[in-house]
Amino acid sequence: MQRRTFLAGSLTGLSAGVLIPGHASATTGTPTPGNPSVAAVDEEFLAFLTKANEAQIPLVLSSYQNAGDSVRTIARKGRRLISGYVWGRSRYHHDNALLGPLRTLCDRLAALQHEDGLYDVGNLHSPPDSAFAIQDLCMMWALLDADGQAATEPHRAILEQILRKAGPALATGGVHTPNHRWEVSAALARTHHLFPDRRYAARIDDWLDEGIDATPDGIYSERSATYASEVTNPCLLTIAWLRDRPELVGFVRRNLEATRYLLEPNGEVDTTASRRQDQTRIRDVWWYLTQFRELALHDSDGRFATVAKDIERRGTGEVGDFLAEVLERPELAAQLPTAKPVPADFVQTYEAHQLARIRRGDRTATLFGGTDFHDIPVIASGLSTNPTFFKLRQGAAILDSVRLSPQFFSTGHFRSDGLRRTGSRSFRLSDEVKVPYHLPLPKRYRRKDGAYALTLDGRFYASMDFPHRPKQYRTLRTSVTVTEVGNGFDLTFELEQSEVPFAIELCFRPGGSLSGVVPLEGTGNYQLAEGTGAYTVGSDRIEFGPGNGTTRVTMDPGERYTQLNGSLVPDGLRVYLTGRAPTRYTLQLRTS
Repeated sequence: MQRRTFLAGSLTGLSAGVLIPGHASATTGTPTPGNPSVAAVDEEFLAFLTKANEAQIPLVLSSYQNAGDSVRTIARKGRRLISGYVWGRSRYHHDNALLGPLRTLCDRLAALQHEDGLYDVGNLHSPPDSAFAIQDLCMMWALLDADGQAATEPHRAILEQILRKAGPALATGGVHTPNHRWEVSAALARTHHLFPDRRYAARIDDWLDEGIDATPDGIYSERSATYASEVTNPCLLTIAWLRDRPELVGFVRRNLEATRYLLEPNGEVDTTASRRQDQTRIRDVWWYLTQFRELALHDSDGRFATVAKDIERRGTGEVGDFLAEVLERPELAAQLPTAKPVPADFVQTYEAHQLARIRRGDRTATLFGGTDFHDIPVIASGLSTNPTFFKLRQGAAILDSVRLSPQFFSTGHFRSDGLRRTGSRSFRLSDEVKVPYHLPLPKRYRRKDGAYALTLDGRFYASMDFPHRPKQYRTLRTSVTVTEVGNGFDLTFELEQSEVPFAIELCFRPGGSLSGVVPLEGTGNYQLAEGTGAYTVGSDRIEFGPGNGTTRVTMDPGERYTQLNGSLVPDGLRVYLTGRAPTRYTLQLRTS
C-alpha cells in the first residue's frame, strides 16, 4: 500500500456513512487491501468523538507554548489539532488558525530530537519513551498526507524528517519493561508502513519472537490495567493489522474478557493485583474504548459492545484522542452488534495472581493474596507489594482498602501467601512470618578479624554472616477467612502468637460520612472501640463492627519502609480496630 493511500478516502468515506475499501475489515480486524468493506456507521459514536475533540482543541491552543511539556505531551497536542483539522465534520476543519500552533509544536519536536533519533522523556535517549511520541507522529503525518492540503506540506516535511531519523534508533535500541517491547514494535510497524525499511520489520519479529507475556487468565505479566489499556492492547492490535499478525488479537481478546470481571459499577477497573504504579491508584475504563469496540466488531460480541457504549455514556476522560484512531481506521466507527448484558452476578477467580472478584449487582468485593513480597522480599517498581487484601463497594459507598498490621519485629503489614477457596462463598488468606534470634557462629565460620559477610537476616543487613548462624525463631501465623453472607462479608482474623498488638485499617473513599466512630486526636483518623460504625454516601451504606476495644496500636509498615521514612498510609477516611493476639475476631461488613 502506498503511503499516500494509507488513509485514502477515510475522511470522505466516513462523511458519506460507509467504510472504505482497502482498510481493515470490520469483521476480521486485519488489513484487507482490495477487499471492499461497507457497513453502516455509528453516527452517535462519531458525534461523540467529534464533540470531545472539539473540546480539546481550545485547551491545546491556550497551552501549546508551555515550555515544560514533555515530548509525549507535545506530540499528543499535535495529534489533537490535526484530528480536528482534517475531519470534515469538525468545526475546526481546515481552520488556518490551527496551522501556526501546529507548526510550533512540530518545530519543538524537531528541536528536541537528538542526533541519534531519540528523545529524553525522563530517561535519557530513550527508545521506549520516544516510541510513544513516534506513534502519535506517524498518525499525524498520515492524517495530513491523506488530507493532502498544500498548507500542511511544511508540517509534513518536519514530521517525515523526525520519523526517518527515529526509525533506525528504535530498530536498534533497548527497553526497560515488558510493555515497552510492544510500544517500540508498534512504533516501528507504523514507521515501516509509511517509510518501509526491512530493519524495522526484523526488529518487530525479534521482539515478538520472545512471546507475549500473558498468563492463562488473560492478564499480562505486569498485571496493570494502566499498561494493558494504554500500551499493550492498542500496540498488539496495531501490530496485528499493520504486520498481518492476526494471532495477536487473541491476547487482546483474553485480556478484555478478564477485564470485564474487574470492572466496577462506576466505571473503574480494579488494580489491586497490579505490579506497577496503579496498584494503589484509581483506573478508569475509558482508556479501553476502541479496544472493546474493535473486538466487539471483530467477534460480533454484544458484551464487549455494551462496555464500549457504557464508556460513551459516561463521557469521562480524554476520549477525544480516539478520533485520530477512527480517522485512521474508519471500520472502528461501524455500528456495534446488539448489546448483551455484561456479568453482574459472579464469583471470578484469577489463579495466576491469586485474586478473586465477587459481584452482586451494585455490590462488589476484591480478595487478593498474590503479592510478590514473599518470593522477592524487596520494595521496587515492578513488584506487587500492596498490603490491601480486601475491598468492598456498595454503589457509591467504597471501602478502598482493608489492611492488617501486627507489631511483630517490624516486619510490617500482613500480606497473604496465596488465596485458597474453601467453599462456594468463602476464601482463606494466610501467612507465616518467622523472625530469628541468631546464636554464635559455629567455630569453622569464625574469623579473628571479625570481618564477616554483609548479609540479610530477613529484615536488615549486617556484617554477621547470618546464613551460617544457628537460629531460634519467633513465629507469627495469621489467617483471614472471608465469607460472603446475605448482604455483606464476615472477615475472621486469627493471630496465634501471644502478646502481639495489631491494628486493622479500614480506608473509605473520601466523599462520604462516618458515624459510630471516635476521632483520634491530632491524626485525622478514627477508631471503632465498640458497637457498629457506618460509612454512608447518599443512600448507599457500609456498616462495620463490632468494635474491639480502645487499645491504641499504630500501623507499622515495616523496617523496609521506615528506614527510608517511607509510608504506606492510604488516602481516605481511615478507621482502626485494634487488639492483641492471640485472638479470633470477626469483622462484620454489611451493605445496604
